[in-house]
Amino acid sequence: MTDGLVRCWWSGATNDQPDPQMVADHDTEWGVPCHDDVELFERLALEGFQAGLSWSTILHKRAAFRAAFQGFDPRVVAAFDDADRARLLADAGIVRNRAKVDATIGNAGAVLVLADAFWSFDAYLASMVPGPPARLPTGTSGGEIPAKTPVSDRLSKDLRKRGFRFVGSTIVYAFMQSVGLVDDHLPGCFRYGVTR
Repeated sequence: MTDGLVRCWWSGATNDQPDPQMVADHDTEWGVPCHDDVELFERLALEGFQAGLSWSTILHKRAAFRAAFQGFDPRVVAAFDDADRARLLADAGIVRNRAKVDATIGNAGAVLVLADAFWSFDAYLASMVPGPPARLPTGTSGGEIPAKTPVSDRLSKDLRKRGFRFVGSTIVYAFMQSVGLVDDHLPGCFRYGVTR
């Protein structure tokens, strides 16, 4: 990138051929607080699909995921039936993993239950991870960003107790990073400490 902005290493902005989607995700979405239940569900689902894969792989399939899961509206996804499962598993545009597909459909129903109990999925998350988002200390390097924390352990355990799947602590922490429940932009990155 030639814009002179310093970014987190994982954005790939300093590579010989930066991936514009990865840079845009870093610059405009990752770590920005999200409060929309549909978007929160989408991000949780995508983090589950990422398990064992790179974020770049998922990001490049995101439009196909959105089409396949009909916008990730939890009410729509929770109603998916066996024909929908077969359709998803035949869709070469997404990650065709039966356990992840089944988990996403089941998690949609679990999101609806949480939303009924807490008024929204967002309100549930705020009760589990109250703000403001924790920020990395100055001087933190890329190798010091945790893969999970006691907070993600607690949230993961509670989500599993409530019937969610593919929500291990590492996946949950990546979700927390994505939706701005924590601010893990590195010191020196132009996004460090920016909450919008």
